[in-house]
Amino acid sequence: MQTHEIIKRFREHFENAGHTYVPSASLILDDPNLLFVNAGMVPFKPYFLGEAPPPYKRATSIQKCVRTPDIDEVGKTTRHNTFFQMAGNFSFGDYFKEEAIRLAWELITKSQDDGGYGFDPERIWVTVYLDDDEAIELWKKVADLPDERIQRRDGKDNYWDMGVPGPGGPCSEIYYDRGPAFGAEGGPVVDEDRYLEIWNLVFMQDERGELSPKLGHPPIGSLPSRNIDTGMGIERVAFLLQGVDNVYETDLVLPVIRAAEELSGRKYGVDPVDDVRFRVIADHARSGVLIVGDGVTPGNEARGYVLRRLLRRIVRSARLLGIDQPVLVRFAELVRDAMGPTYPELVSGFPRIAQVLKAEEDTFLRTLEAGERIFGTAAGEVKAEGRATLPGDKAFQLHDTYGFPIDLTLEMAAEAGLTVDEDGFRKLMAEQRARAKADAAGKKTGHGDQTVYRELLDLGATEFTGYQELASEATLRGIVREGKRVRSAREGEIVEVVLDRTPLYAESGGQESDAGTIVSGSAELEVVDVQKVARKLWVHQVRVLSGEIAEGERVEARVDPEWRVGARQGHSGTHVVHAALRQVLGPSALQSGSYNKPGYLRLDFAWTGGLSESTRSEIEEVSNLAVRRDLPVSVVYTDMGEAQEMGAVALFGETYDDTVRVVEIGGEWSRELCGGTHVEHSSQIGPITVIGESSVGSGVRRLEAYVGIEAFQYLARERALVQNVATLLKVPDAEVPARVEALVERLRAAEKELERVRAAQLLSSAGSLAEQALDVRGVAVVAVRLPEGIAAGDVRTLAGEVRNRLGEKAGVVALFAPDGDKVSFVVATTNAARSLGLAAGKLVPAFAPAVDGRGGGKPDLAQGGGTDPAGIDQALAAVRAEVDRAVDQR
Repeated sequence: MQTHEIIKRFREHFENAGHTYVPSASLILDDPNLLFVNAGMVPFKPYFLGEAPPPYKRATSIQKCVRTPDIDEVGKTTRHNTFFQMAGNFSFGDYFKEEAIRLAWELITKSQDDGGYGFDPERIWVTVYLDDDEAIELWKKVADLPDERIQRRDGKDNYWDMGVPGPGGPCSEIYYDRGPAFGAEGGPVVDEDRYLEIWNLVFMQDERGELSPKLGHPPIGSLPSRNIDTGMGIERVAFLLQGVDNVYETDLVLPVIRAAEELSGRKYGVDPVDDVRFRVIADHARSGVLIVGDGVTPGNEARGYVLRRLLRRIVRSARLLGIDQPVLVRFAELVRDAMGPTYPELVSGFPRIAQVLKAEEDTFLRTLEAGERIFGTAAGEVKAEGRATLPGDKAFQLHDTYGFPIDLTLEMAAEAGLTVDEDGFRKLMAEQRARAKADAAGKKTGHGDQTVYRELLDLGATEFTGYQELASEATLRGIVREGKRVRSAREGEIVEVVLDRTPLYAESGGQESDAGTIVSGSAELEVVDVQKVARKLWVHQVRVLSGEIAEGERVEARVDPEWRVGARQGHSGTHVVHAALRQVLGPSALQSGSYNKPGYLRLDFAWTGGLSESTRSEIEEVSNLAVRRDLPVSVVYTDMGEAQEMGAVALFGETYDDTVRVVEIGGEWSRELCGGTHVEHSSQIGPITVIGESSVGSGVRRLEAYVGIEAFQYLARERALVQNVATLLKVPDAEVPARVEALVERLRAAEKELERVRAAQLLSSAGSLAEQALDVRGVAVVAVRLPEGIAAGDVRTLAGEVRNRLGEKAGVVALFAPDGDKVSFVVATTNAARSLGLAAGKLVPAFAPAVDGRGGGKPDLAQGGGTDPAGIDQALAAVRAEVDRAVDQR
């Protein structure tokens, strides 16, 4: 049975049982606890927690999921996937254990002719939570299962939660006995390779805290209602029904392995080592394409880092199979063809997906070539010194300078028969992070204890009136201070307030929240921020400017009209620039993120390579032509299916309700799903001035622009600047560029001449330094502190020249150059000194601690730096002492 048929039968079975089919959500959801959706229930989490009312009592879905904690096990076992499809059925306070068991049993055991999967009931085993006697009795009642095929297991196996605070509950897992050829008798508690888990029924009734009931800790409470959350692994069912040995050989995965065989000339199933590489390629190709398809681009943090790691493991595995040509786009085409029927966005978005993959592969191939060379040198030095561990600083250098993920260095080290000092590497990584600036775009809220908001949500969702009016009468439903509900707030306090209706826009879709005020008969509140909770509740962070405010009062919420004018211009301007971008660059230049506020917009989009000045100008011109045409701006409310048929653009990572809002500018010219506030005609946006374009990651560019009065002000400043420069240069405005260019050329020529003179002066001191050499057991040692501020490159040049002046002598040159609170150093040795065992690289450890530094290099030349110039004199003495010791021991 093909995978698409397995999916079709699952969906039909549960739709026939009254379940609403819910299409798969994006792998990227607005949940700070998750990099990727890792379970079928994640999109339904607000309903299970009671944060939002479910729009249906029963639902079913085929959810795409990614789990990466076991990434290193992919390919080594036949059970691990990073990407998988989780088929699930869900009940929100409707049916519970008995119905869940019955529905699952019917589908898996019903004959294939009758629309089921046709599994032999005599080969089905189940497990239940330790004390769940009710589930045991229900399995006997519904499925007539004997006691010997029902096994009890503890919380580690049969209690489910997401690994973070949230919903959970005891579960019952369904296993299929593959037969004696695959392992020992005794059920799942004995062998989970022979007895393969295919379905997990979670009886979701608990809310877990920081400590999980999986480890024996009690839940912190009960969910508002008892629910059902199930998950059937599509890939596992597929390999059982297709009669193959593992998930890698199923119909949707095997084509990639076959392509890798063709490209490499090697065969899958012959060499166990090669088989791991084939499986890594097949698994990661699916994951990579699906992740890129949902808007993630390779990077060095969070989701981007996981994606980069997956893609680079594909390229690395292909090279180890002997494939020396680009492979990512070729494999991606096969994934698109296999997965497209279920996820059509892979087909429509493939040009962008291919573009991102090609850019990452090109980058990594360059990285790989340079990094392998550096690794080979480092590994050779380690082996030459009789050691078996690559130092942590070398692994860090490969990561920091050459972009090598640590797992790739670990793999290469293992292939070379070495280990890696991972502790040392991670220490250096931690130091680097500590120096980095905090991410200014960090999340404002997380999924902590939101009980207080749940109480307020029970009173009803907030009605947003801001599309129609700038001021609304409202009732103050709740006041929250430091996570706890309070009755009132006084002047000077900063609290959160929830109203039954509000015109103030809550931050979302890239648009900043509105500025404004909330007033009552006795108090005035300044609105500092507005955020959504559970997508239904508007939470206003306010500062009480005067008076006292209390729950239940009637108030008026007011938007600052000037702020709203600018906000509408910024958001509509974003849509216009996005449409212009796609018109100039093509449909694959899709927005992958945005931020807008009054007078300013920022738009991230998928693209490789910087935009030329002419391209930027064309985007700006197309945008302003749209403004001049006074295009009408309209809003249509519809469902997602119709919106997609209309060609509306959905943005990556955004979550949409069943009814979506489509914003059109000039009809089909710009048509996007959007909940933001907008102008009524494009002319109201005002001028759009592009002020910058830059890279924000592999395959992602960022365009910035001013709109409206801010664009006027920017252009006025630019004009004044040009006029001031023209006045200083005493030329007309039009001649400023040529005159500035001439001045720059003259300045460069003068700097080159100064550099030549300075270098000549520096090198002229080489002779006198060589004459200062001290004799240490027959070795001429020049250990000198140089004047302040000499660049590291010049120190290296001078050290080489001093060494040359020593001629045939056995000589060691060690020069130290302080520069503020830092110091650079270079050590050079002559041929005669090296014949005595005096290698430059080996001398560094003897003196580097004195200047709190580190460094290294080859026998003839080594260099490094430190952070303690006060230790230079001690370092000079250490150089002489180390030469004395080394020669004495020969």
